[in-house]
Amino acid sequence: MASQTETVRRYIQGQQGEVVGEFLEVESGGKTDAGRPQLADALALAKKCKGVLVVAKLDRLSRNAEFLLRLQNAGVDFVCCDCPNVDRFTVGILALVAQRERELISERTKAALKMAKQRGVKLGNPRYHSAIAKAVEARKTKADDRNAELRTIIKEMMAVAGTTKLREIAHGLNLRGIKTGRGCQFTPTQVHRILKTN
Repeated sequence: MASQTETVRRYIQGQQGEVVGEFLEVESGGKTDAGRPQLADALALAKKCKGVLVVAKLDRLSRNAEFLLRLQNAGVDFVCCDCPNVDRFTVGILALVAQRERELISERTKAALKMAKQRGVKLGNPRYHSAIAKAVEARKTKADDRNAELRTIIKEMMAVAGTTKLREIAHGLNLRGIKTGRGCQFTPTQVHRILKTN
């Protein structure tokens, strides 16, 4: 992820461009924009400021050809650092190739799992219940740590701005580009919940 971010920054510097927003998408390239909030936000910003969406690699943007072709017609210019000189026709072909690659990976994975099962290999986690409990605990710890960090930021904002209004605090977090755990903008209700868990 860090190397892709650096690739994008170097490309923008080489073009003497300006970064107006930075979005880190962790969802699979196989998902459409509905399941990828960071991509949706990046597209909205690019459209609003008539900017260009810069992506490190084409397959990170999307391995779904239909989605990529719809993106081409959405009025947002984009460039992929791994193939910056391709035209719209070539990008369409590359998108189809990337989608086929995704399908082949899926087919190979299913075939390998089927063969392993036939050989008697037990698939899945034999300690499923304890693994779930550990995952839930890890997620809770991560959420608690994030909420503690957010409370510190909120208290600093309250001290500097001299406000206790939840709406203004939410607005301040959104202006700083801080997102909720689900990648959305903050609302007064979410700010209240964070402060209440103190």
